[in-house]
Amino acid sequence: MVTLLTESGEHAVPGAEGAGESLWCPAREAEAATGWTAKPEGLCKDEVCVPLPPGRERDFVAGGRINLGALWRHLGRAVAHSERGHVWVLGESARARAAALASLEAPDFALPDPTGRLHRLSDYRGKKVLLVTWASW
Repeated sequence: MVTLLTESGEHAVPGAEGAGESLWCPAREAEAATGWTAKPEGLCKDEVCVPLPPGRERDFVAGGRINLGALWRHLGRAVAHSERGHVWVLGESARARAAALASLEAPDFALPDPTGRLHRLSDYRGKKVLLVTWASW
């Protein structure tokens, strides 16, 4: 089993195999973890389809499995894995990270106040907010 970390969270992917720079996942598990699925026109997520390089289709899709490592690199996104290949991180592209930094907009999150009332950062958009953080390490 492989642990896969994506923008949507942590996923335990049974049947996945990490070897070298390849992460082969059963198609159903790949779709559940990333939203990407194999179709005749290529690998697709929602309305977006990415054609596979001619002659290299089997580098991406084979035997009912999808090579998420190859797909992520083909998309220009960050890929990292443990030495043993049992933990993989599939990140965003450098362009997407740069755009998020350029906007200077903090991602939305929710935290409770001392009374238990939940506050979301998005509830305060357009207002001045002071964020104070602390960590013991």
